[in-house]
Amino acid sequence: MTSSPIDTELDELADEFELLGDWEERYRHIIDLGRGLAPMSDAERSEENRVRGCASQVWLVTDAEGERLRFRGDSDAHIVRGLVAVVLRLLSDRSPADITAFDAKAGFARLGLEGALSTQRSNGLASMIERIRRDAAAA
Repeated sequence: MTSSPIDTELDELADEFELLGDWEERYRHIIDLGRGLAPMSDAERSEENRVRGCASQVWLVTDAEGERLRFRGDSDAHIVRGLVAVVLRLLSDRSPADITAFDAKAGFARLGLEGALSTQRSNGLASMIERIRRDAAAA
């Protein structure tokens, strides 16, 4: 069975998290990933791009590039910005079919995020995934 590009990226993220050990180090890594996000303009931080269902402010922009979707995102909270970076690392620059086929719940459980995030952050993460899946289904 061949793995999808998302599965390959998930394997790499899981390996990174495994090396870090405890969740304090993993949170720092997530925050560092968020610092690497490309900046968004003030115009892109619009109500239209805001992800509903997140306690923090989260914005996502979807661009179709050929048969792939590229996502850009940002948040006003450090850990959430890092979670945006994790989501984008997995799902950006992928085909709509790969995005909609990805089992996000199982993927994030594999990373250990399921038990490490507050209910609000888990709900926000689910809202981000739902928005990306909706954009992929519409593409």
